[in-house]
Amino acid sequence: MQSMKKYVAECIGTFVLVFFGCGTAVAVGCNAEFGGGYILTALAFGLVIVAMAYSIGNVSGCHVNPAVSLAMLINGKLSGKDFVGYVVAQVIGAIVGGGLLKLIFPGEEGGALGSNGLYNDKIFVSLVIECILTFVFVLTIMGVTSKKEFGSQAGIVIGLTLTLVHILGIHFTGTSVNPARSLGPAIFAGWDSFKVVWVFILAPLVGAALAAVCYRWLDRKAAPKKIYEHHDKKKKK
Repeated sequence: MQSMKKYVAECIGTFVLVFFGCGTAVAVGCNAEFGGGYILTALAFGLVIVAMAYSIGNVSGCHVNPAVSLAMLINGKLSGKDFVGYVVAQVIGAIVGGGLLKLIFPGEEGGALGSNGLYNDKIFVSLVIECILTFVFVLTIMGVTSKKEFGSQAGIVIGLTLTLVHILGIHFTGTSVNPARSLGPAIFAGWDSFKVVWVFILAPLVGAALAAVCYRWLDRKAAPKKIYEHHDKKKKK
């Protein structure tokens, strides 16, 4: 029963992310002329994470992103069973969000429904950009959730980091860093969006895996050795 509540929470959170984040992108058009569309869209995605972190975070941890769930799995903070349950729930939530956007913004008004696109039709460049953006985002999550004393600020830090990666990434790919967020709208946006969605599924997963492995190494080895030696001696006493 508790696991089911987690999955429902993840489904709701991912739905809200797609509906409000991608919905804002459609509504403001992400017009780069004055930068206002970029900022509004970036803020929408970031603010959704803040809102969800302080509402469903105590239930499921508010991953709302298969890439984040993969990082937690790699670092032993999520079981294999819950990983599968989380990803299924996230994809369902994203698809419902994308479908609802299609109803609200029909025809050309909706356009690509906030789905992602290749930067200048270059697959490799788009993969690299998304890997870097996801790496930064997930590395921040791993760090800010690593200690209980960071708990009260975690939602704000993660939300602001998502805003940050969107401010840069929207220009290149529309910013995915989240396979579910990309898949949901792409299903309803037409073939041009759907045929490249694999890039925005693969790249965030690779970036997240690299971030998880990197943080696991940094967490123990970044600090001077003497600090850990002193800590270990105190434990033995």
